[in-house]
Amino acid sequence: MSTWHGEKGKTKTGAKINLAKKKRKYELGSLPIHTKIGKEKKISHRMKGGDFKVKAFSVEFANVLDPKTKIFKKVKILDVLDHPDNPHFTRRGVITKGCTIKTEIGLVKVTSRPSQHGMVNGIALTTDEKKRELS
Repeated sequence: MSTWHGEKGKTKTGAKINLAKKKRKYELGSLPIHTKIGKEKKISHRMKGGDFKVKAFSVEFANVLDPKTKIFKKVKILDVLDHPDNPHFTRRGVITKGCTIKTEIGLVKVTSRPSQHGMVNGIALTTDEKKRELS
């Protein structure tokens, strides 16, 4: 099933829109993908113009940047700790941009969009930032 991102009948200011045209292919959307922790599962999706978008349904590892040494490490994701957007995502274990995850090397803040980039990138939090995130 897909969603439609076309005109709905009125503009933001309230003006009426003529809906006498059919739905167009470029107005087609898709349902949101909630990336979870688990065995790697990705799908490649063709976009307009022939480009491809990799969507991650579940991920097992994250690419983490250590801000002190400026080195990336591939580490295993253990749990989702905090989700500023939606507390239900924390309970369900959904990973999106901005959430805090627990990894083998400590707490990490996610900086990528896993459902659209196909991977989890993040920055390791320092002790001061950890206290701020958990309080």
